[in-house]
Amino acid sequence: MINLATILETSARQRPDHEALILGDTRLSYGQFDGAANQVANGLAAAGIGPGDRVALSCPNLPYFPIVYFGILKTGAAVLPTNVLLKRDEIGYLLEDSEAKAYLCFEGTEELPLGGEGHAAYQATDSCTHFWMITADPAAASAIEGTQTLGALMAGQAPVFDTHQGGADDIAVVLYTSGTTGQPKGAELTHSNILMNAMVTRAMAGGSGDDVQLVTLPLFHVFGQVVQMNAGLMAGATLVLVPRFDPGTVLALMEAHDVTVFAGVPTMYWALLNYPDADKHDLAKIKRTMRLACAGGSSLPVEVLRAFEAKFDVPILEGYGLSETSPVVTFNQLGQERKPGSVGTPVWGVEMRVVDENDEPLGAGEPGEVVVRGHCVMRGYLNRPEATAEAFRGGWFHTGDIGQIDEDGYLYIVDRLKEMIIRGGFNVYPREIEELLLTHPSVSLAAVVGIPDEEYGEEIKAYVVPKPGAEIDPDEVIAWSKERLAGYKYPRVVESRDSLPLSATGKILKKELR
Repeated sequence: MINLATILETSARQRPDHEALILGDTRLSYGQFDGAANQVANGLAAAGIGPGDRVALSCPNLPYFPIVYFGILKTGAAVLPTNVLLKRDEIGYLLEDSEAKAYLCFEGTEELPLGGEGHAAYQATDSCTHFWMITADPAAASAIEGTQTLGALMAGQAPVFDTHQGGADDIAVVLYTSGTTGQPKGAELTHSNILMNAMVTRAMAGGSGDDVQLVTLPLFHVFGQVVQMNAGLMAGATLVLVPRFDPGTVLALMEAHDVTVFAGVPTMYWALLNYPDADKHDLAKIKRTMRLACAGGSSLPVEVLRAFEAKFDVPILEGYGLSETSPVVTFNQLGQERKPGSVGTPVWGVEMRVVDENDEPLGAGEPGEVVVRGHCVMRGYLNRPEATAEAFRGGWFHTGDIGQIDEDGYLYIVDRLKEMIIRGGFNVYPREIEELLLTHPSVSLAAVVGIPDEEYGEEIKAYVVPKPGAEIDPDEVIAWSKERLAGYKYPRVVESRDSLPLSATGKILKKELR
């Protein structure tokens, strides 16, 4: 019998007065946090929500997210976290596809009217029978007439709840993949999946109750949700929440709260590294208190890693994982050799190999698809038996990522299988070109994609962002690349931009660039 909410309940029992969540002037202890989650659970149970149900949650990094998240789990229902940037049709697809019974949605802002979009999606979904608006002020009424608020749901409810104990393979969270091809699919993560991954992550990072973690990764995403929120709460750490990433805000919070652990995607490290007012903050203090930085979400360019470590004097440990793997598969672990450019070795209890197109294992240094098995791998794709069978062929989960393993068992991610460019019959991996472009004296950020070409099938195009004060001459960058890459690899087209499109999780949106 198990429930992921044990993470919160154990820390609340052991250190009820220790600060768990901080956002501005709001500070909640573990006891207050667990009590609020129990009130949510009681309100949901009174509305008929229980084991086997799915409940959607749209909320940025506010204390409401973890409170509602654990309140849902306590009832035995599964959480369906959604990206806060989605529009009504996109939300509606997730509600309908998951057959969500209820939906809790933050009201949003004028710039991001999440509440209105979410409520419109709810109204168009027959299976979803309950809607609660999460208002910034818990005592305020909903701006949409006739909708109940989270504050009303919790009002009068007891701060204690008898948490449902189910099976280890019961679904705790349904995370919808980004949908590189076709419509997004719901990855079914079990209570065991997430508990084990949080436990392993905490052990590898040396997490303790003395840690102060800065949480700027979106909690609706698996990286922030498991590696930071769940692993941090399991350790009894303090989580400082950041609703929206901004390098100045991040440095100010690191300085003010003596942050010890930071986790981010590559574009966050790039932004901190290139922030022009960084020296206005007490970087010496930040260096003294910060003990660890973690990177994931996509591959961290080696140039960015080395430059960041030189400036902030903190080791960056890079790992690899997916929504379908809860997420961590490999990690550059403390106490082991760290290889820049590598995403490390498999974590405890997880197996990983690289295979060819016939699913035959490849040797050291040979690129192929990364496949995984172990406690981290999801139960399957919700209501998609054929997609599940295809992903699990041969008993291994097929990630869709191209990687290679060195002689010491360290994994290097080459690229996404779907992002590989085939130019004139030759396989070209965008990441290799991007890594090179970042060594150009005028380039600070790069993204490489394939574009249609009548002669070669695909041609190579690079989008580049110049360093502050620098100018990009596309012809010069092409000639520079040609000197350093094989004839079939260098970009024939270079476009300079002030910025590149990013997702809510900080990934470069290559689909838009294409």
